[in-house]
Amino acid sequence: MKQYFAAKAEHPDVLLFFRMGDFYELFHDDARKAARLLDITLTQRGSSGGQPIPMAGVPHHSAEGYLARLVALGESVAICEQIGDPATSKGLVERKVVRIVTPGTVTDEALLSERRDTLLLAVARGKAGYGLAWADLAGGRFLVNEVAGDAQLEAELARLEPAEVLLPDEEGWPGFVGERSGLRRRAPWLFDADVGRRQLLRFFNLHDLTGFGIEDRPLAIAAAGALLGYVEETQKQRLPHLASIAVESGDGAIAMNAATRRHLELDTRVDGDTRHTLLGVLDTTVSPMGGRLLRRWLHRPLREQATVRKRHAAVATLIDHRGDEALRERFRALGDLERILSRIALRSARPRDLSTLRDGLAMLPALREALAPLDSPRLRELSDELGDHAAEAALLAQALVEQPPVLARDGGVFADGHDGELDELRQLSSNADGFLVELEARERQATGIATLKVGYNRVHGYFIEISKGQSSKAPAHYTRRQTLTGAERYITEELKQFEDKVLSARERALARERLLYEHLLDALGERLEPLRRCAAALSELDVLAAFAERAQVLDWSRPELSSEPGIRIERGRHPVVEAVRDEPFEPNDLVFDDARRMLVITGPNMGGKSTYMRQNALIVLLAHIGSFVPAASAAIGPIDRILTRIGAGDDLAKGQSTFMVEMAETSYILHHATDCSLVLMDEIGRGTSTYDGLALAEGCARHLAMHNRSYTLFATHYFELTALAEPGSGIANVHLDAVEHHDGQGNDTLVFMHAVKDGPANRSFGLQVAALAGLPRAVIRDARARLAELERRSHDAPAPAPMSAERIGQPQQFGLFVPSSAALEALASLDPDELTPKQALEALYRLKALS
Repeated sequence: MKQYFAAKAEHPDVLLFFRMGDFYELFHDDARKAARLLDITLTQRGSSGGQPIPMAGVPHHSAEGYLARLVALGESVAICEQIGDPATSKGLVERKVVRIVTPGTVTDEALLSERRDTLLLAVARGKAGYGLAWADLAGGRFLVNEVAGDAQLEAELARLEPAEVLLPDEEGWPGFVGERSGLRRRAPWLFDADVGRRQLLRFFNLHDLTGFGIEDRPLAIAAAGALLGYVEETQKQRLPHLASIAVESGDGAIAMNAATRRHLELDTRVDGDTRHTLLGVLDTTVSPMGGRLLRRWLHRPLREQATVRKRHAAVATLIDHRGDEALRERFRALGDLERILSRIALRSARPRDLSTLRDGLAMLPALREALAPLDSPRLRELSDELGDHAAEAALLAQALVEQPPVLARDGGVFADGHDGELDELRQLSSNADGFLVELEARERQATGIATLKVGYNRVHGYFIEISKGQSSKAPAHYTRRQTLTGAERYITEELKQFEDKVLSARERALARERLLYEHLLDALGERLEPLRRCAAALSELDVLAAFAERAQVLDWSRPELSSEPGIRIERGRHPVVEAVRDEPFEPNDLVFDDARRMLVITGPNMGGKSTYMRQNALIVLLAHIGSFVPAASAAIGPIDRILTRIGAGDDLAKGQSTFMVEMAETSYILHHATDCSLVLMDEIGRGTSTYDGLALAEGCARHLAMHNRSYTLFATHYFELTALAEPGSGIANVHLDAVEHHDGQGNDTLVFMHAVKDGPANRSFGLQVAALAGLPRAVIRDARARLAELERRSHDAPAPAPMSAERIGQPQQFGLFVPSSAALEALASLDPDELTPKQALEALYRLKALS
């Protein structure tokens, strides 16, 4: 317990797995917490201060499963191992914390999500904004960036989705940061730029950081230094696979804030479903590392058109030559080389990791042969990046058995003929039975004792056994080893020497295998960087082949990225809706150019307005990751942002109503959209009163059209907004149609056409949609009668007075609640300046009675 308390004192904030024999034990509060989280038995052992000590434990051979569950819950675990040899230790075996497993630093295969990056992120802040540094220890990537404000920080957190976030233990952080799981607050001095620079120079053994391109990014340096310090503190070993730092500038990508990613459902729906998302439709990559790269591409569409055009050309070439089929077939035997190479660097690779690497390298010649006839610049570059790894492939093929064991400590990893000394030790152990049979025959003949036997047990080792009746015939050179009831057991010098050799042969063979395994990891570690470039090239080939497969199966076409402004999409379709629908999807066109910047979209609920808006955003996004798109054709000019305001939802934790969330997201769009941005606005103003909502919707539409000049899809139920589409305004009206069918018996059926047509809609079909939703017929009947009354009163109302000059062009809405003519006459006769408070109140009651 002294050992335990000493280790726990060094790591008070994490669970401590304390190795005791075949178990990892937890005590006191750790035991109570682990028992609750892991649903394991809470027991007690001994006492402290007169109270029993709570205790819980997990078997060391199955600890990975328990660690995975704890990490998934955001917990960190310190692993305290027995570092002394129990066989030679006197007294207690020495124990030491050898690493700390945290949500952002896991590298073990069992603890990782196969198709999602597990990232550790550090955030430093200063007057100029925030510095970000993030690392994927399992993949060997280390990147940094700087952002200007809270909105950009929130967007980066939404894009990266880190498993763990490090930040200075200071006040004043935005609410969205404090709400994240896996948050680790660290001492503020760890995020100092000068401290970070020294940390980076020491880690990379450099004189300056010029080669990384971050010398003029002090906040990024501060974050990177804090991250490296935490990684070294938790991993307690060298990290050779973090060989450099890359700067990931926001200027190179199409910006999307957190709300946009959520609204477009790129890889997760609001309900947590991941299948019916864009990634769910798009991801047919074969290898896990290809799947992770595709997810990164999806969350970071590129503005750099030249790079994306190369991807489009590669996909087209694969389709034309049916090259995707050959690549995908070969990739089926490809393992997760990216993470295997990281485990090699961390010295935690298992034998089957190495056999997977062996098989992956063995397929490279055939892969290069398949790529050779494909005339595409990017495919040629990737073929070159695969490199020549014949020496490593030959080494692994010669060294490893065909199917290695799971763990190196079990032995049997290396093939016969790889090492002469190991072969000799194995032969000695495997030939033991033959030697004993031969010895038994010789001793029987020499002694004349026909019942003499040579045997072995684990307590006394090898022996020669003679029955009690024959023991007097035992030769003088026999030394008695054990006396039994009916027999005597002996040992000879020859048998003793054989015993020493055989009993130590397996232990010596295992020690030899451990040494050979370390040498093999050393040899592979020397070629780590070329091997990692090879793995990256394989990942990209996997993604491009998946794009080609999707394009052919789903009938997608190659988009054109143009330097001219505008968006022109013919017969576009929503990739996710089309995939889940049984009936055919109705395609629609979209045209934006310099004279046509906004489409005001009207039509019934459920008519397809939101689907139409989202599909065009997804088509633009797909085009900028290198994929073909669900459309007959698409020509897209420069795009810098995709911004959306779709759907209704509140944030009660922040004290924000549905309308407040709507306005906050709208404000962000109005402040950040440019003339190269694609903006989706759905039903702005519905969260407040009719007049307020209409005024806000029109104000937002006018600002987007006149000031931002963004490519805007503006869906609304305010038909008054259709008047905005005046000549020269850059605004046009479109609508989604629906047809109402009357059967003559009072039953109405509404058929949604899902077709986008020019011009405004003539009605919203609200009651018909409500009937489809299953509202009681009595409610629909009463609502229809009330609607008829409101429409009649609106028709009978006197014409409004002429508008003042400052109100010309402003939205007007009449007829919802029109006062009676008597009330209007009474109101006109009043002079507010002549009324006392009591008279005003009495007048108000009279007007209420007349209305």
